[in-house]
Amino acid sequence: MRVLLRAHFDTEKSNEAIRNGTLAKLIQSSVEQIKPEAAYFTADEGERTAFLVFDLQDVSQMPVISEPFFLNLGARIDYTPLMNLEDVEKGISQVH
Repeated sequence: MRVLLRAHFDTEKSNEAIRNGTLAKLIQSSVEQIKPEAAYFTADEGERTAFLVFDLQDVSQMPVISEPFFLNLGARIDYTPLMNLEDVEKGISQVH
């Protein structure tokens, strides 16, 4: 299932990760593991934020994906299912 992962990074923890050089490594290893079709980084709600769109094969992947962000960056994480145009068209065609 295609999902959007939104990860808000705690400012103090992400500041420390920048200072000690682990933020870039954490992001790189997460992107290599997740293999997102899109990855964007910005400030959202006043915090450093990552938006990753990827195929979640099984919900059991969620802890493996989330925990590095929780443990190292005090992140707040949301998973949101996504549809592309083809998915919407397929779903609408089934509405009676």
